Amino acid sequence: MKGSLWLAWRQQRALVLSGAALLAVALTVAVVSRAGMVSDLASGRFDHCETGPLHCSGADGLPLLLDIGPLQLLGFLNIALPTLIGMFWGAPLLGRDRELGTHRMVLAQGIGRAQWFTGRFALAALGSVAVSGLLALLFTWWWEPAADRSYGMFWYDTASLSGSGPRTVAAALFGLSVGTLAGLLVRRVMSGMAVTLVVTVAVTGLMELAHRARVFVPPHSYVSAGSAPKPLMEDKWSTGNYGLITASGRRDDVMNCAFPSGPELTDCMTRHGYVSRFYEANPSGDYWAFQWTDTALLGGLAAVLVVATVLLLRRRV
Repeated sequence: MKGSLWLAWRQQRALVLSGAALLAVALTVAVVSRAGMVSDLASGRFDHCETGPLHCSGADGLPLLLDIGPLQLLGFLNIALPTLIGMFWGAPLLGRDRELGTHRMVLAQGIGRAQWFTGRFALAALGSVAVSGLLALLFTWWWEPAADRSYGMFWYDTASLSGSGPRTVAAALFGLSVGTLAGLLVRRVMSGMAVTLVVTVAVTGLMELAHRARVFVPPHSYVSAGSAPKPLMEDKWSTGNYGLITASGRRDDVMNCAFPSGPELTDCMTRHGYVSRFYEANPSGDYWAFQWTDTALLGGLAAVLVVATVLLLRRRV
């Protein structure tokens, strides 16, 4: 290892070691906590529980729940990872040398701008992918015993939907790219960190709003007759949109016939001209639709930001 890559390692080794330490701590907590979850499930206390959005109750009438608190914390850590990587790894990547003026000394040693940037960013990107990817895999392994169960965590919970899968890696690269470009543009590490914080938090918030509004992954419509039970919700993610359908296809509010089922509902539907009822929800299979959509969007943004950084290097350095 020599040249710009050696210099990049010297400057980033503390961050690489910090990432390794974070992984070690997360793995230790996950192994202990998951073993406790598996032991609780093997005890038979949850054998009578079914899937679905309603909590499972014990003999005392209180909800039976696995201890998923630490798992949720890992999910939220994964969601915050792009901001942390962008602020503490991305912003100083070019910003520190720009602030101190040491980039001139480096470039005077015969190292070109492209080589100077590539060595630094490649190591940071590799570290970001390794940390985010391993944490995402750790979450999935830890989550598996409690996945989509009334006593565990459903796929559409924020911690699991946005804190696992390939979107975690794409988000980490996005955060790194934001921080790198911010450090290059503002020339001050602290200012670059502030810009990175604002941008990554804003994009994360917009992604969560898009999830809830089903902007990129539309819900499915489930229809049933009033005389028959409606399809079970189970592990679907409801939009909260329920209603009744007329013969012409018009959809009205469910409160026009506020009966769960049976003769009362049938009579009400007949009087108002309703032929069926519906609800809208995303099935569990849409987890991957959300994942790949987020991955494409965040990965695309990261690529655009990297290209912008490369194009601005000659003007800014």
